[in-house]
Amino acid sequence: MNQHNHNVQEKIYTCPMHPGVIKQEPGNCPGCGMALIPKKAEKKGNGYDVSEMSHAGHQDHEAAMTNPLIAKQMEQDMRRRFFVSFFLSIPIVLYSPLGLNYFGLDLPTPIPAHWLLFILTTPIVFWTGSIFITGTYYSLKARVLNMSVLIATGVLAAYLFSVLLTILRPGTETFYEAAALLVTFVLFGHWMEMKSRRGTSDALRALFDLVPPKARVIRNGTEIEVLTSEIIHGDIVVLRPGDKVPVDGEVTEGETAIDESLVTGESMPVTKSIGAKVVGGSVNQTGTVKFKAMQVGAETVLAHIIKLVETAQNSKAPGQRIADKAAGWLVIVAIGSGLAAFFGWYFFAGAGLLVALTFAVSTVVIACPDALGLATPTAVAVGTGIGAKYNILIKDAATLENTSRINAIVLDKTGTLTEGKPRVTDVVAFGDLSEHDVLRFEASVEAGSNHPLAKAIIEETGRRNALPLEPIEKFESIAGYGLKAVIKGEVVYAGKEKLLQNNGIDTSLGRDIFDRLAGEGKTLSLLAVSGKLAGVVAAADTSRKNAKKTVAALQQLGMEVAMITGDHKKVAEAIGRELGITRIFAEVLPEEKSLYVKKLQEEGKFVAMVGDGINDAPALAQADIGIAIGAGTDVAIETGNIVLMKSDPYDIVAAIRLSKATVVKMKQNLFWAAIYNVLSIPVAAGVFYNSFGWSLRPEISALLMSASSIIVATNAVLLKRVEPKLKI
Repeated sequence: MNQHNHNVQEKIYTCPMHPGVIKQEPGNCPGCGMALIPKKAEKKGNGYDVSEMSHAGHQDHEAAMTNPLIAKQMEQDMRRRFFVSFFLSIPIVLYSPLGLNYFGLDLPTPIPAHWLLFILTTPIVFWTGSIFITGTYYSLKARVLNMSVLIATGVLAAYLFSVLLTILRPGTETFYEAAALLVTFVLFGHWMEMKSRRGTSDALRALFDLVPPKARVIRNGTEIEVLTSEIIHGDIVVLRPGDKVPVDGEVTEGETAIDESLVTGESMPVTKSIGAKVVGGSVNQTGTVKFKAMQVGAETVLAHIIKLVETAQNSKAPGQRIADKAAGWLVIVAIGSGLAAFFGWYFFAGAGLLVALTFAVSTVVIACPDALGLATPTAVAVGTGIGAKYNILIKDAATLENTSRINAIVLDKTGTLTEGKPRVTDVVAFGDLSEHDVLRFEASVEAGSNHPLAKAIIEETGRRNALPLEPIEKFESIAGYGLKAVIKGEVVYAGKEKLLQNNGIDTSLGRDIFDRLAGEGKTLSLLAVSGKLAGVVAAADTSRKNAKKTVAALQQLGMEVAMITGDHKKVAEAIGRELGITRIFAEVLPEEKSLYVKKLQEEGKFVAMVGDGINDAPALAQADIGIAIGAGTDVAIETGNIVLMKSDPYDIVAAIRLSKATVVKMKQNLFWAAIYNVLSIPVAAGVFYNSFGWSLRPEISALLMSASSIIVATNAVLLKRVEPKLKI
């Protein structure tokens, strides 16, 4: 029998206040920030039967969790509900006891005021406020107590009791305005929260916009235009100047310069020729090229980046898990306090039913843990959004929070602190040749070699205008030692000192210079012409532009900085002296790097490892925080907790500063949300009413509760002030 004919129960997650948001993993609602609750979905055929979870104004799709367009629709729906509720609430307040008693209004009405209030309040409760009632249904069904339960309890208590009074005791003071204003204020608070959260997704929306809707491909020998989503593996894609690259691939024809800044952070256009990789989302600038589609859809680098940002913005920080538990208990406290207030005033204080219910509803409303539930998700959303803007991709909220705890950091040398390729640093001439001549002869001999040092010498020759190269008459590669050639009839040797000595050439003239350059960790290539020492060219893997500033900044943050490398000890020590690093692990094999990270952890350090994400993968996995630095390779994205797309080491400092600033905002928000509830519940319950005359009507409690949520959201948005500190 076909397995799809069976009904299968699988757990999915939904927002209790926005049931249209569906996710197969735990997280937070992209609109209100509430923790998603588990729910069983019956799997029928090839899909889920989620019709019972549908909700007007929201889309039943997993993409609703993170898709900016759907998040915008949710915000617009919340705004629409607020304005409908707001305009209906105006006459409700004017015709309510609040308007009559406090404002002294005496407005004419075609029907009795209590029936008019009933007619105006009913659509507020059951349409604009339906998300709270629906949310309560799913929360209670999932055995979860949260803020939607409190809001619905307060609204329905005020509304239903008012309906009862309208029917049984017409003319008695009612709570219609409390129910209406509670819904209105809460809707306004959630609208502001959605607005602030959606405002942090600019970088994510920009990433979505990088993908062109259509592309030109060659099929059956004909160039046609297709939707980007229809490109398949192996398609030949045509790029003309100004085109955006639709998918990842490899150039098969032509040469061009491509701007990859929006994807990888590389500031300068990158030359692409046959065999070069192109990244989806980058922009073709000069030439026309053809490339073969290698990764499409969710396989592309850009799709990985978008997924990382989405996951981070909807994941939970450790502090949020504590807040969620606290919020659940606070619901019990709030409802318990409301019941205690009612019974205390009605049965023990001898107050009337109306007074007792007023205190009870006010207590339930003001104790709503709305702000507590939003304390960290808003900060996480803003923090990860800022990181994405600066090409710092943080995989989840836990990483964002824990990065602030780093007190030791291990930096891989090659490719992280250095450029990863040698560059000529010194040219010294002996005898009759000038430095330009020495460099030209070296480059002429090295032109036949693929060694990295040979490439560095040839590049330096071009930079110093020491061209043209000399024609080579004979060429011989001497394995392990260097090269031999004949130029203009003269025998020329280029390579290690041992090569010259083995051929009877005296090198004592340059002994002091050789020792000094070698002591600086540089690689030497000696040149001999016609049996005499003619010069030496020294090269080294030079440090990155911001490497020294990065080390200094990390040390100022109180961190122990260590460097790890497979290079010789002298080379490592030379780079360490240049950058100000004293703790150096040299001559370390790739598989041993994780042992050195573990050694620091055993010293009680919270360790971050920074590497290129390829040969450093074991160490990245061992570290408490793995930071992959590089141009967005798949390996780097998969191995690091944080991915620095620009290959700029100073982004390490920026990521740590961003984490520290975000944690500060989390703590501020949690403190405010907690202290607000501790102080407000006794006042709303009437504990100080007999002593000081302090009391809060339900509508005022609703206003204060919403104000608390807005303060939390606004404080999180203030994280943007940290942006200048992320720059040098």
